[in-house]
Amino acid sequence: MAALHTVIAIVAVVLLIIKFKFDPIVALVLGALYLGLASGIGMMATVEAITTGFGDIMADIGLLIGFGVLIGAMLNKIGAFQMMVEALVRAVPAKRLPYALAAVLATIAPSIYVDVQVVLAAPVARSSAKYIGAIGRPWMAGALGIGIFAGYVFVVPGLAAISIVGLLDLTMGTYLLFGIVIGPLTAMITIWIYRRMLTHGWWKEEKDEEDRDDNLTDVETSETMAAEKRPRLLAAMSPILVPLLMIAFGAFAGLAGLDVPIVNFIGDATVALFVGLLIAYAMTRHYVKAEETQDAFTSGLRTSGEILLVTGVGGSLGDVIKATGLADILGGLFTAEHGMPVVLIILMAWFVAALMHMAIGSVSVAAITAAGILAPVVSGLPIAPIIIGLAIASGSLFALQVNSNFFWMYKALLGLSTQGTLKTMTTVTAMGSLISLPIVMAASLLPIG
Repeated sequence: MAALHTVIAIVAVVLLIIKFKFDPIVALVLGALYLGLASGIGMMATVEAITTGFGDIMADIGLLIGFGVLIGAMLNKIGAFQMMVEALVRAVPAKRLPYALAAVLATIAPSIYVDVQVVLAAPVARSSAKYIGAIGRPWMAGALGIGIFAGYVFVVPGLAAISIVGLLDLTMGTYLLFGIVIGPLTAMITIWIYRRMLTHGWWKEEKDEEDRDDNLTDVETSETMAAEKRPRLLAAMSPILVPLLMIAFGAFAGLAGLDVPIVNFIGDATVALFVGLLIAYAMTRHYVKAEETQDAFTSGLRTSGEILLVTGVGGSLGDVIKATGLADILGGLFTAEHGMPVVLIILMAWFVAALMHMAIGSVSVAAITAAGILAPVVSGLPIAPIIIGLAIASGSLFALQVNSNFFWMYKALLGLSTQGTLKTMTTVTAMGSLISLPIVMAASLLPIG
């Protein structure tokens, strides 16, 4: 019965969000309450599971999410991210621009919340599209979409990435080492294939585009231009680059067997992101007024509050699922004693995450829910937990579409029709998910401890 009630709870959450337009936070808590009460674990045990699940995920990744969003708010205020993508337009040949844009979005930018990324990058993608030719806008739009979300799910500190790490109790540095390869590689292959689709008639300009004005009018840039001087590009990106280097240093030190407290401290993700926040805060105070810096900080706090709540209650649902004893059922499905090959285990993990994303419309909620469902059985599988995490990331990327708020923001900012958005964002995320799956399978062949 636990499996049946879990299915009912998940379906109910999906229906509440999609059909009845409930906020995901409310829907997830209602789903968790139903599951706990219907499965017979008791009223107080249900409440305890909800609060414990929330607290555990916040202990693991709460500060990471908060620091990451605040860094993004600071960088937004000084125009750092916009400076970066504009520099690409000047430095990269037109035919390579989609690859360069996606590479930056997938590797350097994941600490910036996806809504901020698309708001800042969309006008640059549109203005540069005319230099590429007839397929310029869809190609740049596709590159922007897969770049953002390949980084979001695979590259630390992308929200979905650190959520998976926290829920599955993975090592942040190890995930970074795998993700920093798989994320950009997925994006590059997707863009290459997508261009071939565009040159073979995939795009119909008259039906797929609504707004042909390529001026930078979609984003207000007065904030960025108001400062009399701006930091150099490398300095402006240091709040992101420094934490990534610190985390990578800790990961490589761990692989080398260097277990020294100061090295572990430097490589700790929370410490690294806090250093990034200090750099971002100091830089913002230097280049804009103290009041403007505080406004940006306050805006970041508001944004992080919503993200933390939905992340936390996603963890609550996962903990209630664990309390129902569903882990034993899933363990029976995933255990090696039943002769299930590693490839099938990866496929099942991918499918759970992909199904959740298609239903709920949120990459992060899909990743969190799938990780919460699978977390109780990961340690007993004949496969490294990091591979399960990467499979969940791959699945949660699948086919972002109309039940996502991001879908509509992306559509408006890039001047596309609904059909055009389906043929860009939905298409490239579906392709990226399918392309990354065999890469994750290949990674499972590596000797991972």
